[in-house]
Parts: sequence; C-alpha cells; structure tokens
Amino acid sequence: MTAAPGVFLINAALTGMVPTRAESPFVPLSPQEIIADAAACVDAGASILHVHARDAEGRPTLAAEAYAPIVAGIRRLRPEAVICVSTSGRTGASLAERAAVLDLSGAARPDMASLTLGSFNFRREASVNDPATILALAQRMRERGIKPELEVFDTGMVATLRHLECTGALTGRLYCNLILGGVNTAQAGLAELCHLASLLPEQALWAAGGLGKAQLPMNLGALLLGGHVRLGVEDAIWFDRGKTVPARNVDLILRVREMAARLELEPATCAEARNLLGLT
Repeated sequence: MTAAPGVFLINAALTGMVPTRAESPFVPLSPQEIIADAAACVDAGASILHVHARDAEGRPTLAAEAYAPIVAGIRRLRPEAVICVSTSGRTGASLAERAAVLDLSGAARPDMASLTLGSFNFRREASVNDPATILALAQRMRERGIKPELEVFDTGMVATLRHLECTGALTGRLYCNLILGGVNTAQAGLAELCHLASLLPEQALWAAGGLGKAQLPMNLGALLLGGHVRLGVEDAIWFDRGKTVPARNVDLILRVREMAARLELEPATCAEARNLLGLT
C-alpha cells in the first residue's frame, strides 16, 4: 500500500552501529546529540526515526538503559514522531539482550523496533538472525504492541516475512525497509528493487534505502515506484560520490525533499505517518 496521493514517509536512520566520529564528523553519538539531531530531522520532514544507542565511549549498545533517555528525550521534544529502536543481531548479543529495549515503558516506550528477517554478511561481520530468534522477537513485539520495522536485504527474507504473516506472527499493516547495495546482499539496481517490492504483500508499506553511494539512487527509485524512503548517516557517511562532503542527516532529508518536489510529492507529517502505519 502506498501513502495518500502525493505523500511519502521519510525514515531517518540517525546513527547506526558502525560510523565513528573519526569517519563521520556529523554522526550523532551521545544521547544529547541524537535527541537534537532527531528533532532537527523531524523539522526537516522525517516522520520515522530509526534510533541506535551508543555507550559513553561511542560503541554500539543494546542496553535498555542506554535507549531510555534517548527515546524519552525525543518524545519530549517531538511527541508525534514515530520512534523505532534496534534489536540488531550484528553484535552477537543474546535474545534477552536484543529484546530488553522492548520492555521500556512510559515516555521511553518505542513505537517500533527493527526486525531483520534473516542472517547475512556485512563487509566485515555477520548479522545473525536465526529463525527462533526472529519468531521470538516478533512475538515479543506483538505482545507489547510495538510495530516491527521489517528489514529486508534479499529475496529470502521476503519469504520469511510471508511465512510469519501466514502463521500469525506478523499481523496488521506491515512496514518493510528494503536495504540494497551490500557486498553480500541484493545489489542496488532498479531491477532488484522492483523485484523485491513486487514480492511483498499487496497491503505492505515499504521504503527503500541503499548503502553508501547506493542511498540516493534507491531513494529516488522508491519515489518513482510509489514507495517511501529510508536514509541517514547510518547507511551513508558521504553526501557526494566523490567522498568530499561528509553527510548530515538533515541535508540528506532536504535533498530527497527537493527531488520529491519535482515529482509533486511531499513528506508525510508525523500524524499522517502514524495513520498510515496504524499507530495510535
């Protein structure tokens, strides 16, 4: 399902688990930096915020106590924003560690949480997501009323999505991120993007993003195909192909807005995003 005519979702992946300050001077790392960047991204047009937490040394962490002040801080400044936290399998964490963030409550309770639908290799390490863990995380999210942000890197993950939907582990209007351009996953071409999108359930909402220089082409491809966009410094630390201009999350959003305006498309408000996603 696409958005209302002329409206599209912007999902901003602010920090990720990989970029360091030495690699990206604008990646937000501390809670204060992430909160401020999140608010600026909402003001620029993002309606979904894909949030990763870092510890005091800037290293990725899945600790619920690291996420709590970030989520609550964003909620205080931009209460309507859709906040998505990570349950990543990239660090080799246990199921309990990955699911801990789903137990946050009150102002720190997330609206969504990432759910990667299979194991695969990044350039230097693996993201391990065995079937039992995927199912357990999906069930925890359903029990807690947290919407899964379904992460799809290749066609096999769409098969997993359809299986989970058929068995009732995934219900309601599904939301998927199609992330292309990894060394060991679906490549970032329009043929691959069209194929992945065609395999999704008819009523699913989907956004496309790309790694590195693939981000902008996949964002544009999504807009042309009636989808939505995922972007951010998590996936692309450079603004240009020549790698001369470090990327800022707000600048990536504004660039996509400029392209979308030529297609007579406008970013959804946070309220419109909540309505599309079926969130209260």
